[in-house]
Amino acid sequence: MKWMSFYRASLAVVMAATAVPTWAHHAFAAEFDADKPIDLTGTVTRIKWVNPHSWLYFDVADTAGKVTNWGVEFGAPNQLARIGLTKADVAPGTKVHIKGYLAKNGGAFGYSVTVTLPDGRTFQTGGAQDAPTARTAAAQ
Repeated sequence: MKWMSFYRASLAVVMAATAVPTWAHHAFAAEFDADKPIDLTGTVTRIKWVNPHSWLYFDVADTAGKVTNWGVEFGAPNQLARIGLTKADVAPGTKVHIKGYLAKNGGAFGYSVTVTLPDGRTFQTGGAQDAPTARTAAAQ
């Protein structure tokens, strides 16, 4: 009967290990609003190049000069590397132009569809399968 306990314990470990990735990932629609596009320009203050989603934080000044620190979700580091975007490209102090969508929480957070760098290069930064495309954000 010891083999049954071992079998059950092994099965539980395998089931838990395969379920974790589904808990760790979320859909675009769960956190962001496809009806609220954002188009922001600012200066990078911090970058978190981490899995499952990287985050870029940048200061944006409104028309009155008030500065707000925004955070936008990027794709995973390996996805960003495949398209040629590096952490050095968005180092603190870099001016960026972000197009994307506002978070549903109402704060200064969003989902980045594209980032345009000072040299004119534009990268599609989002990785969620259910997110609106870069063309949709650019058209709005």
